[in-house]
Amino acid sequence: MSAKKILVVDDELGIRELLRDILVDEGFEIFVAENATEARELKKNKLPDLILLDIWMPDCDGITLLKEWVNEKFLTSPVVMMSGHGTIDTALEATKIGAFDFLEKPITLQKLLKTVNEALKHANNLPKIEINLLNIGKSNVIQDLKKRLDKLISVKTPLLLVGPHGGCAKICAQYLHPKNQPWIDVKDFEMISNAPSDLLDQHRGGSIFLNEISHFTKSQQKGFSLLLSKAAQYNVRIICATSKSLTQSKEIDFDERILNELLPSSLLLPSINEHKEDIPELASSILTMYLSKSDNSEYKVFDVAALNLMRTMNWQGDIEELESFVFNLMQTSLLEKITAEDVKRVLHQFNLLHDENKPTKEHKKNKDQGLDNIFSKPLKDARDEFEKMYFKHHLNQDSQSMAKLSEVSGVERTHLYRKLKQLGIKVK
Repeated sequence: MSAKKILVVDDELGIRELLRDILVDEGFEIFVAENATEARELKKNKLPDLILLDIWMPDCDGITLLKEWVNEKFLTSPVVMMSGHGTIDTALEATKIGAFDFLEKPITLQKLLKTVNEALKHANNLPKIEINLLNIGKSNVIQDLKKRLDKLISVKTPLLLVGPHGGCAKICAQYLHPKNQPWIDVKDFEMISNAPSDLLDQHRGGSIFLNEISHFTKSQQKGFSLLLSKAAQYNVRIICATSKSLTQSKEIDFDERILNELLPSSLLLPSINEHKEDIPELASSILTMYLSKSDNSEYKVFDVAALNLMRTMNWQGDIEELESFVFNLMQTSLLEKITAEDVKRVLHQFNLLHDENKPTKEHKKNKDQGLDNIFSKPLKDARDEFEKMYFKHHLNQDSQSMAKLSEVSGVERTHLYRKLKQLGIKVK
């Protein structure tokens, strides 16, 4: 088993060295920082299991630094404050903010080891790092999104989130979810049609999140309607999301009564490509998240060129694709630093997997539906419709070359012009 890692943050050299020597002798791996700037960097890169944090520091006091970590929801290791006699009240206040305990200086050996061991046991109960609204970005786009969500936190009416597939819908739903209350991200939509009342009863006072409701069948829509009508009785917030239009798509036959209930409380979510300035910090946060969850303690970090390259890329799968991309880099990069060459290598892999030239099921379905429409028409109309499709296809293929179209279709050129005019096809 690898040694537990402890970060000691204190501006006094003597205290840093004393604590380091004691804790190294006890078998711990120790990192030391003399100010908040160094502490932020070491916490981010070394992922310590415990932080011993002094209250008074020259650039930023320990309380402010603790609040920063707690507010970002990126604190997954216990923090023990260190204080002089005159700052005991402040240290006690820190425990209300999120510190595990405090040590009064001068620190006795017995008290130090007892507190350290208790804090490390407590670390097993702390939540794992997760990507959330407070750490996906600091751009104006995300700040505006947060303000809009803040206005909706106290509202219990159903909410429809509209945004790209793989985007921040679930993150936003979790931001709105009341702390320490039941939560469910429904994966099996049959639960909605089979037992909607049971679902509500099991999550009283909490939230039910339903992603991609455009996939609902008619029976699932019926159960969903029941969920919406009874949610207030159970004090449950229904938050749902879609990446497709529920009103304009020909593929979706969505109940208008449900739409009328959802549309007044709907919110458009930004794609990651609308706030690319956040990608370097977000990618680093995702890497930290994966490293904290991994049993493999091999340290990884992005170099600046890699982050800059990722910021310029187009993320079709939004945040979910970025997460997969970062995970692949963490798993396959050979060196401690993930470079721009690593990013190019994985980008090539992802492009091969996307295979943009391969016809999608949706494209094939639309094509088949077009033929079905033709077969349902009278013969003359069907013939005109087919000829229109035929000529448009070849004009697009050959950059509207009339000579080529005449040759392929076998229609004399003068007659071809009349035919296209008759079908309403304009030729440049």
